[in-house]
Amino acid sequence: MARLLLGVTGGIAAYKAVEIVRLATAAGHAVRVIQTPASLRFVGKATFEGVTGAPVLVDEFETDPARGAFPGDPAPAHAVISHLELVRRCDAYAIAPASANTLAKLAGGHADNLLTSAALASTKPLLLAPAMNNHMWEHPATRGNVETLRLRGATVVEPGTGRLASEGEWGAGRLAEPAEVLGEIERALAGGFAPGEVFGRDAEYFDSSFRGVRVLVTAGGTREAIDSVRYVGNRSSGRMGVEVAREAQRRGAEVTLIAANVALEIPDGVRVVEVESAAQMHDAARAAFPDADVLVMAAAVSDFRPASAEGTKIKKSGRESLSLELEATDDVLADLSAQRRPGQTLIGFAAEHGDGGLGHARDKLERKGLDAVVLNDISRADIGFDATDNEVTIVTRGGERPVPLGTKSAVAAAILDRVHELRSDLAAKR
Repeated sequence: MARLLLGVTGGIAAYKAVEIVRLATAAGHAVRVIQTPASLRFVGKATFEGVTGAPVLVDEFETDPARGAFPGDPAPAHAVISHLELVRRCDAYAIAPASANTLAKLAGGHADNLLTSAALASTKPLLLAPAMNNHMWEHPATRGNVETLRLRGATVVEPGTGRLASEGEWGAGRLAEPAEVLGEIERALAGGFAPGEVFGRDAEYFDSSFRGVRVLVTAGGTREAIDSVRYVGNRSSGRMGVEVAREAQRRGAEVTLIAANVALEIPDGVRVVEVESAAQMHDAARAAFPDADVLVMAAAVSDFRPASAEGTKIKKSGRESLSLELEATDDVLADLSAQRRPGQTLIGFAAEHGDGGLGHARDKLERKGLDAVVLNDISRADIGFDATDNEVTIVTRGGERPVPLGTKSAVAAAILDRVHELRSDLAAKR
């Protein structure tokens, strides 16, 4: 999860800023909003406060009830200077829409309101999404201001071409679509600038909270042989585990992924160990676990396997039925937990069907000695196995944290946010 500061200036396109915030929060980001007084004529503070769950600031001298904190963060005990604290805590500052007047102020180094003061005080990535009439956008003064801001390191999300606010007006100046604006913000957060695109900045813009941390992730579903052709398996695609591995690597971790029958693209730089059965998963996990600081056991490991597997294909001819004797597989996660060393963090997953899932997850947490259990409700067709979205509850001894419906990449970010908190709490107790 990233902390995004969004500045909203006056203009009809301000309504699109609400959608930018909605998309950002759905992706797991924490958002604070600064508005100019003129923007209030188009969208009120209450709208942004309802979507972000945080106070909206307009005036430099008004008190921030959150004291600069973003949703999910504890507020500092002391009073703060709003424009300094917000940009200190944020990971990126985006102004969308950015009016012609605001672009001119920023290019001139003016700081006559909270939004421009925050921009001048910020050392974080600055993204500008202009919106205005096409004649204003094409005016040499505006073009010069945009070029000046680019040379100073700002990323400009070019406006689109189409119908404008005034009746009959058509041309360049429409605010870029909200998804495009958010995509550029996330690219900046990931350090995805091309060489020379950002001038005079050597800071790292990505989340490095897992730098130096060795993360072991399991993903996919194991298969237990019946004969040389058939197997007992499950519906897990491995997508959730792959997204956890991707996010951990993005945050600076050294990642090993044990993949059971995963047919997905694996992020570059992630070490992959391919396995098929629960026994192979067990062996691979036992070999890698001693060197891991964090284990995220996202794989769906078979609980049972055929007691004996035929070395050839079982023929159907002459058979009216086929009986299989199943035996329990080893409990990989319980075995690893029994071997854990001080400082290791263990995260399990619980795929439960319908009511009672929370109780089962809590039982698993205690019985296997885990730090957290990620609870999935597999009774829902729109989330979970082989779906692009998920909605989970992260269960710890301290309580439950629901993660709302979103992409599995967003859920992975929320899981690793919780892991980071657990590790920080553990370090503080040492």
